[in-house]
Amino acid sequence: MPNIKKIVLTGGPCAGKTTALVRVVDHFSSLGFKVFTVPEVPTLYSLGGWNFLTPNRQLYYEGERAILDSQLSLENNFMRMAEVCRKPVLIVCDRGTMDISAYMTPEMWNDITSRAGTSSNELRERYDAVLHLVSAADGAEQYYTTATNSTRYEKADEEGLRIARELDKKVIKAWTGHPHLRVINNHDDFDQKMLRVIREISSVLGLPQPVTEERKYIVEITGTLPETIDSDILQTYLVSEPGSEIRLRRRSWSSGKVVNTHNTKKRTAPGEQIETDRQVENALYESMLQQADPYRCTISKHRQSFIWRGQYFELDTYDGPLKGLTILETKGIADVESVNFPPFIRVIREITGDKAYYNYNLALRR
Repeated sequence: MPNIKKIVLTGGPCAGKTTALVRVVDHFSSLGFKVFTVPEVPTLYSLGGWNFLTPNRQLYYEGERAILDSQLSLENNFMRMAEVCRKPVLIVCDRGTMDISAYMTPEMWNDITSRAGTSSNELRERYDAVLHLVSAADGAEQYYTTATNSTRYEKADEEGLRIARELDKKVIKAWTGHPHLRVINNHDDFDQKMLRVIREISSVLGLPQPVTEERKYIVEITGTLPETIDSDILQTYLVSEPGSEIRLRRRSWSSGKVVNTHNTKKRTAPGEQIETDRQVENALYESMLQQADPYRCTISKHRQSFIWRGQYFELDTYDGPLKGLTILETKGIADVESVNFPPFIRVIREITGDKAYYNYNLALRR
């Protein structure tokens, strides 16, 4: 059987998915991958005459059930085709099963998934990675348009932008708990956004990537944060060979969802590394803890993730031996761009590239 990776390309309205799909197919086909793209199922139903704004609640319900059933069926059919290919396969889903949940109440979603014989946790686990492209309505309003999608109902006015931003956050929340959820910022240069998509997929495929430094700052919280996605993280480093770094992470959310991941970074050449992530069950997680590096303690921190003016941030408040340390990290901001610091954050100093503040070094026992 060939090596098969299945990812979801999702995002809020007017996020650049259509362009990203074209570039992904072109780039990875040229590298020798067979690339399949699963079409956006809700759009197929909308073009076919179904409207999720219908006042007929039973019609709405049956339409959403049909969308989930069709999504599962299409993905399964593409997977069967992938299994008989003679080269490595990349399956790109134009939105995935969990996107559907953003358009209904949790009660309706639980009912629909139960009837389909599945659950939110099982649906997230169908994919190797989820890439969420932030809507142009958040931080790139000048590029927001409805002209490229005849089924989009969020208009290009203030109310439409507000709806688009809210939908963007709902979609991220729906996928929260996936171990390889990556949020792709808006950029002054749209090509930078597309480049980040290519790099994230390359990482999933295990291709060597340039070592990049996310911008980091020691900060102080001075005001009320916007709506955030909160989680608690326990991070343990395992004994590894020189030139490699192995991290075992347990991340838990208030919903009760817990995800364990095993991450390996290995330098392959100056300035290049291969990074791999895999999810591990609780029993294996507990077993792997026996391989903990005796010279490093387990890092404990509370993470608050949020989007501010089109940029994605992670705010980590450390506990234990590092109590009192708060670090703000940006995700995917190009070197030539400015950071849109939120007004409720006071920057004390930048620590980008300061090895003393790498988590691997912060964990050293003192």
